Amino acid sequence: MSTGRPTPKRALTIAGSDSGGGAGQQADLRTFFANGVHGMSAITAVTVQNSVGVSGVVEIPPDKVAAQIHAVASDIGVDAAKTGMLASADIITAIAKAVDEVGIGRDGSTPLVVDPVAASMHGDPLLREEAMEAIRSLMFPRATLVTPNLDEVRLLVGIDVRTHDQQREAAKVLHELGPQWVLVKGGHMRDDPECTDLLYDGNTFTELTGPRYDTTNTHGGGDTLAASITSALAKGASVPEAVRHGKWFIGRSVQASYPLGSGTGPVSPLWVLDD
Repeated sequence: MSTGRPTPKRALTIAGSDSGGGAGQQADLRTFFANGVHGMSAITAVTVQNSVGVSGVVEIPPDKVAAQIHAVASDIGVDAAKTGMLASADIITAIAKAVDEVGIGRDGSTPLVVDPVAASMHGDPLLREEAMEAIRSLMFPRATLVTPNLDEVRLLVGIDVRTHDQQREAAKVLHELGPQWVLVKGGHMRDDPECTDLLYDGNTFTELTGPRYDTTNTHGGGDTLAASITSALAKGASVPEAVRHGKWFIGRSVQASYPLGSGTGPVSPLWVLDD
């Protein structure tokens, strides 16, 4: 006699760990949970981090990152996956090989969301140039969807987006790097009274506009957006449907953000507990 619930859809995050719990693996896993999917992880790096900043990073050996991907895919299965902080070119190379082997990515059966975590929340580069190039050449061609913010757009393709026309130009250039879909996030376009994200598939632009909330507690916002999109893809949504869900979910999570420590607090999916 069977007991318990049916097995939920399964989502994998390939990213770094945030000891402060605001971003990275921790944000991804709580977002997966809030969206009703089973979360799994392949940790790429362990950060020494709190609400003020990052004071240390220890990278996981590339073969052990790949082994984590193989372990969960071969036994549990993966319905959708996302990446976050990938740390180094060697780790990215190992991830690219591993996702090919287990069928994750645009040429496999499992959707892959690539959140190119290349800049800090202050716009500073987080990756060496060889790692940036590995994201462009190895991860983007494998991506179902990429989700850069404007600082990451500048670092990846050299376009300093300040207008919606430049946002469209950037989407075209990013799409030429090989992803199936591009989502250029507009949250850092501070002069825009609304927050406009731009989705592009190589043919059609779709603007997704939402309110801009008056809060500085935005740590983990990009992770939460990408993880909520990944959750929807795991449940079988199309990319446009999943992105619309993610846009709605991150809006609610920014509204529910809270102060933490003496620095920047996190966006929060805890609002689902109140509904």
